[in-house]
Amino acid sequence: MDFALWAAQGFLAVVFLAAGLMKLTQSKAALEARPGMGYVTERTALEMKLIGLAEVLGSFGLILPWWRQTLPLLTPMAAVGLAVLMIGAAATHLRRKESMAFTAGLAVAALFVALGRGGLLN
Repeated sequence: MDFALWAAQGFLAVVFLAAGLMKLTQSKAALEARPGMGYVTERTALEMKLIGLAEVLGSFGLILPWWRQTLPLLTPMAAVGLAVLMIGAAATHLRRKESMAFTAGLAVAALFVALGRGGLLN
């Protein structure tokens, strides 16, 4: 089980770090031009930066606290936060009649990490 949790944490950390850095470093116009990012038109530039910041911080929260055993409770908390973010993203895609499969999958993986690292899957 520990291997599966680490694999999920690593995958999620890479995905959220990449997505968050993209949102933090690119302009709103550049994000709008990317395929699959049509929802950006509904958000302000500040909102996109805040989402990106949450994703970057969440990616670190998935790995560092548990690995270092310094406040390991932060890992399941980060996973819950990212799951909530992805549930909101899935709802946005659903409302826009877009595929929500990837975001829903990320939410499920984050909930798996939250439950596993929170001690509820042992």
